[in-house]
Amino acid sequence: MSWAGGSFGQRGRCVLAPNPNPMTLDGTNTWVLREPGGRRCVVVDPGPAIPAHLDAIAEVAGEVAVVLLTHHHDDHAEAAREFAERMGCGVRALDPAYRLGEEGLVDGDVVAVDGLEIRVVGTPGHTADSLSFLLPAESAVLTGDTVLGRGTTVVVHPDGQLGAYLDSLDRLHALAAAHEITTVWPGHGPVIADALPALDHYRAHRRERLEQVREALRTLDPGSPAYADLQRRDALARAVVELVYADVDPVLWGAAELSVRAQLAYLLR
Repeated sequence: MSWAGGSFGQRGRCVLAPNPNPMTLDGTNTWVLREPGGRRCVVVDPGPAIPAHLDAIAEVAGEVAVVLLTHHHDDHAEAAREFAERMGCGVRALDPAYRLGEEGLVDGDVVAVDGLEIRVVGTPGHTADSLSFLLPAESAVLTGDTVLGRGTTVVVHPDGQLGAYLDSLDRLHALAAAHEITTVWPGHGPVIADALPALDHYRAHRRERLEQVREALRTLDPGSPAYADLQRRDALARAVVELVYADVDPVLWGAAELSVRAQLAYLLR
């Protein structure tokens, strides 16, 4: 299923960055959010420092009040400062290193611009600084890499933590179950029209993977170096990946190993 961005609801416009790869899917989704009739907009995740992409964002955005970041990874945040300086605005992020201006961004904050309301939801796990942004008027949530439009995300251990990620999925699931969110506007891949089944799938997938990792640990020879040397989690993680992800293209094993390390830290804590 191809994805090219576009307009969603009355307030969302996705400008797709030309940086596709196995980790970013079709590319990074940069979101331009504006209240109908509003003069200024909010730009979420300007993405990589690709001049043509920044030009495309600027053309769609017009006047920008502020740039928000879902998290610090380069495919979302690399161009944030450059783009904000170009547009004459600040950057708000949880991680102080990525801010431009005095204002940060934390769970519970409300960003209001010309009638547009964005509620900040802390969703750590993929990274420690991962945030999601709830648009009540659209019943939509921008999830960055916490929930993708296609496939599942990586918990980037050790910055990311599986326990925190599971809690974040539970928090988003509760919002969906309460009908506060019905759609997901992700950081990669297509918009998810029905949030609750997608979050059900994400939670079930994590439970299934955890059980597969448990089984792999039972299967590994207890006398093998990979099993015995728990201080070298990289060796143990690689052994588990080779069992659990045997049917996955090895080009993705590096990403899988990050998630397995997070799972091992969770199981062996």
